[in-house]
Parts: sequence; structure tokens; C-alpha cells
Amino acid sequence: MGFEKEPIAREEVFVAHSNALLTPLGRLAMVRRVVGKQKVGRVARDLGISRQTVRKWVRRFLEEGKAGLRDRSSRPHRSPGRCSPAVERLVLETRRWLRAGPARIAAVTGVAERTVTRILRRNGVPLLRDCDPLTGEPKQRVVRGLGIRYERSRPGE
Repeated sequence: MGFEKEPIAREEVFVAHSNALLTPLGRLAMVRRVVGKQKVGRVARDLGISRQTVRKWVRRFLEEGKAGLRDRSSRPHRSPGRCSPAVERLVLETRRWLRAGPARIAAVTGVAERTVTRILRRNGVPLLRDCDPLTGEPKQRVVRGLGIRYERSRPGE
């Protein structure tokens, strides 16, 4: 990698996040100092960062060039949001069979209680209190306030 002083094009201007001690341009200057034979400890002390951080940025630069000095997302590479359809079916069948809540379903199936709750909510399964205890079917809700109303000006009129 050449370290000659080339002008930086407009589209290469880097923007650092608010917590960064160094911007990508500052990282490039730091890497140039280390590759220019300054000691890592000295560069780290001058910039107020750890030696490990200096080594990390130098390694990234040597592996990836200037692109390695850009900020990266801290988002995990993989974050599965759902369990498999087979596990979901198992939880729903266990609910129909046992007519039990998430704690008991979790104990029987080995799936975490919070996961059982999410599966039941996602599939629109009503709460146990809203189901008939014998059949497991949702109770019919009684809508109140639809009767004929009348008002009088005085009590007992």
C-alpha cells in the first residue's frame, strides 16, 4: 500500500459517528505514522487510545486498504428473529392439546417461555382467560351498551 500524499476526492470524505475518538482521516494519519516506523505505544499515547486499537486499525488498513478505516455497523451479522416452523407447530399443537399457558407449554416442549408467548401472540391465540375452559374455544364477548337508553330530568320520573 502506497502512502504517498495523494489528494482526497470529495466522495472519499469520511463521517465518523459521535462517539469515535478518531475519524477515518485521523485513522489514516495514525496508520501512516505506524507504518512510517513510529512505535505503536508512542502513537497510542499521543492519540490517547490503546495500543490494541492502533494495532486493529493498522491490521484493517493492511488487509482492506482505506475502506478498512471506515466505521462499521455494530449490528450482529446474524440475528434470527423466529424459531423454525416445526417448533412453532409443536408449540401451537401443545397449546391445543394441554390448554395451558406459556409456562407449562415451555416446560413440556423445552422452548423458552418468552418464545412460547411470542409464538402464541403472533398466531393470534387468545389468552386462557378469554377461552372456554371445557372446549378451549374463544368465549363470545358480550357487547354492553347497545340496549335502549332513556334519560329523565329527575330521578323516579
